[in-house]
Amino acid sequence: MSDNHGNTPAAWTFVTVAMLGFVVGGVGMLLSPVNWTIFWVGVALALASLVIFAVMAKLGYHESSSTH
Repeated sequence: MSDNHGNTPAAWTFVTVAMLGFVVGGVGMLLSPVNWTIFWVGVALALASLVIFAVMAKLGYHESSSTH
């Protein structure tokens, strides 16, 4: 494994947006009655995090900034 495993802007953005999606979806499930609209917004955010990661990786934000 590299020394910077997961420490890139693309990785941090992916994790942040995915976590936000899970929190939003969880809140939707906790409401009584269950708010399916909020739940599906959370699912969409979690899926969007994958797209955001792929785009950022293609733009070079998933590469090491240090040279060895």
